[in-house]
Amino acid sequence: MFIRQISIFIENRPGRLAAVTQLLGDAGIDIRSLSLADTKDFGILRLIVNKPDMAIGVLKDAGCTITVTNVVGVKIPDRPGGLAEILQILNRADVNVEYMYAFVNRSSDRADVIFRMDNEEKGLRVLQENEVAILSCDEVYDS
Repeated sequence: MFIRQISIFIENRPGRLAAVTQLLGDAGIDIRSLSLADTKDFGILRLIVNKPDMAIGVLKDAGCTITVTNVVGVKIPDRPGGLAEILQILNRADVNVEYMYAFVNRSSDRADVIFRMDNEEKGLRVLQENEVAILSCDEVYDS
């Protein structure tokens, strides 16, 4: 099950991040997870939101430069070595993790992590074959 991640290219200047998040908030869009990477001149804000189609429209209408990417949400046991086990499964299948970040969840017995892989179809298949718990879209968008 793929989750749609929205990446927004924003200028690295005061107030720009606040403006983008305000835009989404005013539209009733809830941010479920985010990651921000920056350089001197610009940043890439990666978001998982509860209403991706609406967010895409709102951001495009506001003139934002965005891309939409498939990512996979994985339920990882919250214990030492839990993440390492998942990464080893992907490594054995020669699937590269390009980046990842944690997903906020109200559960205390696991960590939910968003993975962007170089081959998302293969990565998802390998995780499922190894009985790794995958987050459904409903769990992400409606939580």
